[in-house]
Amino acid sequence: MHLARSRVMWLEILLTSVLGFVIYWFVSRDKEETLPLEDGWWGPGSRPTGREDESIRPFKVETSDEEINDLHQRIDKARLTPPLEDSRFHYGFNSNYLKQIVSYWRNEFDWKKQVEILNRYPHFKTKIEGLDIHFIHVKPPQLPSGRTPKPLLMVHGWPGSFYEFYKIIPFLTDPKSHGLGDEHVFEVICPCIPGYGFSEASSKKGFNTVATARIFYKLMLRLGFQEFYVQGGDWGALICTNIAQLVPSHVKGLHLNMAFVLRSFYTLTLPLGRHFAGLFGYTHKDVELMYPFKEKIFYSLMRESGYMHIQATKPDTVGCALNDSPVGLAAYILEKFSTWTKSEFRDLEDGGLERKFSLDDLLTNIMLYWTTGSITSSQRFYKENLGQGYMAHKHERMKVYVPTGFAAFPCELLHAPENWVKFKYPKLISYSYMPRGGHFAAFEEPQLLAQDIRKFVGLLERQ
Repeated sequence: MHLARSRVMWLEILLTSVLGFVIYWFVSRDKEETLPLEDGWWGPGSRPTGREDESIRPFKVETSDEEINDLHQRIDKARLTPPLEDSRFHYGFNSNYLKQIVSYWRNEFDWKKQVEILNRYPHFKTKIEGLDIHFIHVKPPQLPSGRTPKPLLMVHGWPGSFYEFYKIIPFLTDPKSHGLGDEHVFEVICPCIPGYGFSEASSKKGFNTVATARIFYKLMLRLGFQEFYVQGGDWGALICTNIAQLVPSHVKGLHLNMAFVLRSFYTLTLPLGRHFAGLFGYTHKDVELMYPFKEKIFYSLMRESGYMHIQATKPDTVGCALNDSPVGLAAYILEKFSTWTKSEFRDLEDGGLERKFSLDDLLTNIMLYWTTGSITSSQRFYKENLGQGYMAHKHERMKVYVPTGFAAFPCELLHAPENWVKFKYPKLISYSYMPRGGHFAAFEEPQLLAQDIRKFVGLLERQ
């Protein structure tokens, strides 16, 4: 009897200790921390002893007949496996529809014309921490008298590119000409993440979102901006969050259309949230977007995260295949633009791709990976950030004390309710349920996203 009581007592002590630790763990996160800024060198070899060249050089996207002919020859030699009957997009990219895309790419897509479109905005390069960083910098064509534009850094993710922002930029830099008011006029800076597109890839292991955030902060300082707004989705959301954690006094506002908020008490409520929505602070819209739990969260994440495991473990292996085959690269990337735009598109023979995007826009994004040979280095970003476990990073355990706005697009891979976002971003001042749209918000719904950015900035500046 005494032994049994002793065991119960020790169990009570253990449970009390665990509960106390959990409570302390959550409460202790409320202190305002910043990430150490530090420094880095990611170029080849040892860091030079001299001062780094800080010049900003104009850059132009170029192509050649040789580049196009090589692409066509590789397309002509593509070998495709017939799809299973009635498989649609459930097994990945349907090769019957891929044949149509490849035919268009080979016979109608005009890469030289798309290069001209890419060059409509001013491009630049500059060396930071040993890497050549590419970015576009778009200033307003006209400004109301006595006004200065608001600097806005916009950061893409994978498998996107700076080109995702080409259609949203006019709504931000020239709103009056595009049906919006001129109370908020921005100048927009869109860099390529190092290892993506025209930004040089790291030669060293360990290049993650925090290093990227520091480089982009240095880029904004180099352009003369001491204070600026930041906006991003996918990796861009995490990079912009890290900028706010590194240098909060320099970030006027943070706007996101995706949030990495898995380390929260609220995620533990998911299995019960449908039945106790009010208790956990979920709205009817939250319940609609998250339940039934098995289908909309568990099965969805299992179905859509296989690529992530590959890229977070052995990115170079699959990279060899993708960097050698333009058709394989197109299938691998465009499948994401199907199911990440709307999960139900996997039920369609064509994956719904052309319901929201043009083939010219989709193939331009593919070409930015193909012509630069950057697919492997872009995939390494997953290993650098997730290879040791996402929870291992200090920034994931830190809250963000910068004014924040969030646009919740209904077809995003994982819906983030307002209370989830506010737990990570206590200074959340704007949260919007968007009427439509998915993961590639700026690419798919540029006007909606621009309007929400403007709404957030308006609320912030009136405070």
